[in-house]
Amino acid sequence: MSLSTKTYPSLSTNTYPPLEQLLEQARRRIEVTAPELAEARTRRSEVAEILRNEFTGCRVYCNGSIAHGDALTPLVDVDLGIVIPDPGHRYGPGKRGPSELKERAAEALRTGLREKYGDLRIEVKGRKRSILIRFRDPLRPGWEDFTADVIVAIDNPYARGLYIPRWDSWDRSDPETHTSLVLDAIEKTDKTYSRTIRLLKHWARQYDKPALCSWHIKALALGCLTRPTSLLTALEIWFDYAIAELNQRDTPDPAHVGPDIKTPDNDRRAAIRRLEKARDTLHEAISLEQDGWGVLAHEALANFFGDPDMLPRPERAKVIGQHAARLRARRRPDHRAAAAVALVPARPAVRSWAP
Repeated sequence: MSLSTKTYPSLSTNTYPPLEQLLEQARRRIEVTAPELAEARTRRSEVAEILRNEFTGCRVYCNGSIAHGDALTPLVDVDLGIVIPDPGHRYGPGKRGPSELKERAAEALRTGLREKYGDLRIEVKGRKRSILIRFRDPLRPGWEDFTADVIVAIDNPYARGLYIPRWDSWDRSDPETHTSLVLDAIEKTDKTYSRTIRLLKHWARQYDKPALCSWHIKALALGCLTRPTSLLTALEIWFDYAIAELNQRDTPDPAHVGPDIKTPDNDRRAAIRRLEKARDTLHEAISLEQDGWGVLAHEALANFFGDPDMLPRPERAKVIGQHAARLRARRRPDHRAAAAVALVPARPAVRSWAP
């Protein structure tokens, strides 16, 4: 989506607060709103109810950004799955594929949603896994159409997890455990996990082809964001961990059921280069703040996200002025040290060990 279509609350650029405060302001600007969530959940519930009526005894699970607590604004899609009873074990690898179940679910959804949404479109053919519902009814005027991805699944009778569609056959997966792991991480980190994921997902959006999909970002975060931290620290931890992991291997399924999570086009080197470049920009911002150059740190953090609506850049005149001051300070180390002392707020002494 182009930046011109985004609408965020205003953010004053009269002052240049610490990077952590800038991140807090930025993540609030991209956080999904209560009205968006309410409408999306209403549509998700409508889809779920139709499927429950069609497949007696099924269970519905929710996944994706709403279920995981990291949805961004504007909210334009929702994800859910239905696990269909298969007491006769007629479906699964080496047996019947998912096409029959997907077509049946799609027809039920067409019939059940048409009265309210009219000219909606439901796509099945040519889709690897999900049924795609195009409501043709955006949540707000001027936004993209709102969609829903519906996965038709069956229980795996022989091992943990589910069988989910892969074209005309099946893959193993465990999306219910994925959601459980994410929610547990949010609780253990006092929401640092979900807030950091929001920032990372938005960072990835600046590229036409993100280095990692949203689930890949979350899966890597499950391995490194395990306690409450500041957002700035969490971003540092994630980038360092993600780069180290991808340098070794594809990312294992956190539920230890499905296949490894791969990078786009299975090109890990390209993904790593993108992550390294972003990490370097983030480290530059942190270093500038530590050295007392707050305006330049702000500029570097804005460069990191590449979205002036989400994180406005500082005034150009102030950036130029601090660049000049920094150049002068480099020629006079004593002046640079004095500038750093004057510009960085004093921090209380913290003991890193216990007696």
